[in-house]
Amino acid sequence: MSKSAISNSCRPYRAGAIIWQLAQTLWVGGLVLLHLAMLTVLEQTGLAPLLIDEVASLSGTLLVAFAGFCAVLQMVVLIQTERLSSLWLDVRGQLLLIATLASASYYVLYQWLPDAVRWQLLSYLMLALSGLLLVIQPVPGGSGGGGGGGLLARP
Repeated sequence: MSKSAISNSCRPYRAGAIIWQLAQTLWVGGLVLLHLAMLTVLEQTGLAPLLIDEVASLSGTLLVAFAGFCAVLQMVVLIQTERLSSLWLDVRGQLLLIATLASASYYVLYQWLPDAVRWQLLSYLMLALSGLLLVIQPVPGGSGGGGGGGLLARP
C-alpha cells in the first residue's frame, strides 16, 4: 500500500472532535446513568426513601454543574470548528444553548426556590433530552468529508 492509502484509510480525529465526543459522553451518559440506573438500583436495594432522595439531590446538583461545564466546553469547540453564528443557526448550537439554559435554570431554582422540586426536575429532563438529541448529531470537525460522526451520519 502506498503512504497516501494508509493515511486516508485511518485519518485521526482532530482534537476538537475528540474533546466534543468525550465531553458529550461524560455529561449525557452521566445524566442518563444517574436517573435510569443508579437511582433505580438504590430503590431496589431497599434503602430508606429519604436517603435515596438525599443521594439524588446531591449527585443531581453536582452532575448538572458538570453537564453545564461540558456543554460550554462543547460550545467552544463548535465555535472554533464552525463559526460563532453556528450557535443559533446550527441544531448542535441550539441544543447546547438549551442545555446551558436548562442547567442555569436548575441552579436558579435550586438556590432561590428549593421547594420547587418539580421545576428542578423539568430543568433536569430538558438538559437530559437536549443531550440525548445532541448525541445523534454529527461531530463538528470529525474525520470524513461531511464533518459527521454521529449516529445518523452516513459512512
